[in-house]
Amino acid sequence: MGLTIGIVGATGAVGQKMIEVIMERNLPVSNLRLFASEKSAGKTIRLDKYNKEITVELLTEDVMKGKYDYLLFAAGGSISEKFAPIARDAGNMVIDNSSHFRMVENIPLVIPEVNSHVLRGYRGIIANPNCSTTQMIVAIAPLYRKYGIKRIVVSTYQAVSGSGYKAIDELQNQIRDEEYPNKVYTRKIAGNCIPHIDVFNENGFTKEELKMVYETHKILEDDSIEINPTAVRIPVFYGHSESIYLELKEEVDINSIKEILEESQGIIVDDDPEMNRYPTPIEAANTDFTYVGRIRKDLYNPKGLSLWVVADNLRKGAATNAVQIIEAIENIKMEG
Repeated sequence: MGLTIGIVGATGAVGQKMIEVIMERNLPVSNLRLFASEKSAGKTIRLDKYNKEITVELLTEDVMKGKYDYLLFAAGGSISEKFAPIARDAGNMVIDNSSHFRMVENIPLVIPEVNSHVLRGYRGIIANPNCSTTQMIVAIAPLYRKYGIKRIVVSTYQAVSGSGYKAIDELQNQIRDEEYPNKVYTRKIAGNCIPHIDVFNENGFTKEELKMVYETHKILEDDSIEINPTAVRIPVFYGHSESIYLELKEEVDINSIKEILEESQGIIVDDDPEMNRYPTPIEAANTDFTYVGRIRKDLYNPKGLSLWVVADNLRKGAATNAVQIIEAIENIKMEG
């Protein structure tokens, strides 16, 4: 008996990736239903794997009251706020990609490689972390478990696909036409870097940056970690990169660090300076792994460590993580 899965926001960038990942990972789906707003309802989406087309349905309260094994939300916070509780109250498992429920108490914020234990016996709404948080924690969680982490300084270099199809189009148009105006971002993005993602807080940090702080604390269940983030948008289509500095609680041994990372689920270590080996967004695009390179000790602090971390923001940063949550729950069911 296969799964009945619904995707809310199925025509958006993340929703489309969710469909793609479900097909690629051979999730046992017997019924896939796709939902969107009036603007996109009625469109058809072709599933080459099954040689069939699915018509996108209009998102309504009534369709959320149906019976699903899982409902994936990829349509923004306001849609999740309204419709996810309706789906949950109808007895459905909801996996939400927006930021709306991430910091709500008693709603698990999950990266399966890191904290799938919180899913055991749980029913209701599950929050998918921010894309930048996800790849950072996949990379640092094994080191946190081994050494402990006192402080993180992270700078992100984020692809425009994190802002959706309009941002992808804007970058493409600005590459072709230097005079093409910026509409999605505060500055022209082609040939530029913009140190501004989401709105600014009174303390000078942006909402995107503060997400990385609070979500990391929640997922690792440790509010003592000091985190100083800077989030930057760059003219790359797919794949976020991060420069991460860790101050661990024990002295660093590079060989041990590499061994731990190489043995950790979801991580590929690509680190060979002599051969110019290090990950970039092009290699990470359309994959589900978190890539780590440029692994090196602090020149002055024996407990300091620098990493370069890259992942596909639409896949591991969003769609794949959501599908992996389904896989984790199904595995827990089989284990009893």
